[in-house]
Amino acid sequence: MFPAAFEYVRAHSAEEALSLLAQHGSDARILAGGQSLIPAMRYRLARPTVLVDIGPLRELKYLRDDGPGGFLRVGAMTADMTLERDQHVRARYSLLTDTSDVVADPVVRCVGTVVGSLCHNDPSGDWGAAALAARAVMVVRGKDGEREIPIDEWLVDSFQTALEEGEMAVEVRFPTPDARTQGAYQKIERKVGDYATAAAAVQLTVDDSGRVTHAGVALTAAGPRPVRVDAAERILVGQTLSENLIRAASDEARAISEPFADTRGGVDYKKDMARVLVARGLRKAAGRLNLDLGATA
Repeated sequence: MFPAAFEYVRAHSAEEALSLLAQHGSDARILAGGQSLIPAMRYRLARPTVLVDIGPLRELKYLRDDGPGGFLRVGAMTADMTLERDQHVRARYSLLTDTSDVVADPVVRCVGTVVGSLCHNDPSGDWGAAALAARAVMVVRGKDGEREIPIDEWLVDSFQTALEEGEMAVEVRFPTPDARTQGAYQKIERKVGDYATAAAAVQLTVDDSGRVTHAGVALTAAGPRPVRVDAAERILVGQTLSENLIRAASDEARAISEPFADTRGGVDYKKDMARVLVARGLRKAAGRLNLDLGATA
């Protein structure tokens, strides 16, 4: 199918992009990598009358790490492939590299952007769950300057975010993990490059004794938007990780999952896969932390 008619404009600065958004209002959409927006337009699921292409904005193409206590800052024009290939990110941000490794396929990852995916907010997309588990923060810019939006507030509903008219997302920030933090992203799909049938993101921080001091657990393809599994996080924090604890946390993932039946599988199957993938993710994170899970009771 062909998209509905639209006007195409290239912005050469963030200020110009914001000016174009102000001029055209809700009829305008930002075009970054376009790997989600253009297919949606072809199927008439999105019908902007003006596309503002920010491809030329090298000022938004960056990957910066503040170091301990800070953030990994990912600019709006930074492609998935950048995170996938960056050796510093691979060494420090296990959850993010697990995620970037399985987003769509290599061709898409060369062009598609992390921020763009979070703006599209597809309920079966990969970055939403990873961002929830990592406690990411979105940075948006508008006529009144910049504001920060925690990821839990950003992901509003299917294909809907907290972005307001006249604003554009310029950055996503992932808190810099310390040496006792590891994560994992687990996904099943019908074929390479497909949307997730089910997927889970986890991130754990432990103290010197191996007790969990912080936990992030989230699902994708489990409802109208990526969802945090708060009950699983509460079960994990303050405890020493074990197979019994993993079972209890993953059972909460199954309970909260509200997937839709489709050609990828039925509701019960997807709910059980949410449970299985959370358990796999927790075990993988535990292995990266060199934790002994002990015997199963």
